[in-house]
Amino acid sequence: MSRNGADEAGAAVVRRREVACDESGSDGENLTGGNTEVFAHASVALPEDVAAECVREIRHRIRSPAEEYKANHLLREKHRAVLEWLLDEAGPIHGHAHVELTEKAYFVVERTVELLLGDTAEAGPLYRWGPGTFGEPGWREFLRAANRLLRVRPDGDPLTVVDQFFRTIDTLTRAWPGTEAARILRRLSAARAGADAYRERVRAAPPLFPVLNPLFPAIRRTAACWSAGGVPVTLVHDQQNALTPGRIAAIVQGARRDGIALDGVRLVDSRADARVQIADFLAGVARRITSDQLAQDGDPFLISALRPYIGEGVPTGPVPESDGPAARGNPGD
Repeated sequence: MSRNGADEAGAAVVRRREVACDESGSDGENLTGGNTEVFAHASVALPEDVAAECVREIRHRIRSPAEEYKANHLLREKHRAVLEWLLDEAGPIHGHAHVELTEKAYFVVERTVELLLGDTAEAGPLYRWGPGTFGEPGWREFLRAANRLLRVRPDGDPLTVVDQFFRTIDTLTRAWPGTEAARILRRLSAARAGADAYRERVRAAPPLFPVLNPLFPAIRRTAACWSAGGVPVTLVHDQQNALTPGRIAAIVQGARRDGIALDGVRLVDSRADARVQIADFLAGVARRITSDQLAQDGDPFLISALRPYIGEGVPTGPVPESDGPAARGNPGD
């Protein structure tokens, strides 16, 4: 079975591909104040009748009276066998499904570093060393300040978010001098002009695609995955307020300009499309498994079972580490 969800024989005759999509963990641009640590965007390439049969089988195995099934049904311990069946390599979606995962904290760090330094080279090291160096409270305050800086409509006075961000940086670098994390923050501090210019651009003309919403890059990566080899793809997506007609048109146009064979994006009600329901199941399950893994409470079996579905180059950060006692010293040293 190929990575794009079609076997070699089918690939020779397929001229168009329709892929159903849904997401889990969407908080828009509020990446540090929401209820989830991970954003997941799942896609499924199954015929409608096969997807419908899969949903019927899940309902038959779970036997819940609920009118609409969600990922939480599959994640209950008493239904563990159903979840394992769904993800198994002999199951109904193996080779026909794909998940894009975004760790929200790392996404904030990456976008902040890219805005102020012009590339993302320092994002990984800052994410790796930041929590252990500054402690959980200090690190969370940095993330919140960065989130406010980048949001199109920040939580608070738009005129003060730049000052707040750089005051937070100053506090942390003074408290933990001589550390790798503080070195990177000093580089960010020296790039205040970029932050001021960004806020002025946002004030003058809000961007069509907010830089902190992970949905839009996830859709683009999904289209690139399924259209690999030049097979045109149409994404059938669950209704989502952020996917306005103007944004959809821009996504399609930008993808085509960059060689991604995206025919279009069509919005549907998930309750009327079994394929989207399967994508919803997979997105919710993938988000939960990954969140547990990041919290050092992951299930090894489920982590392994999910791995074949996860996209390459997943934008999740490296495992956070401490600079170490010798490097960290004490606050104010």
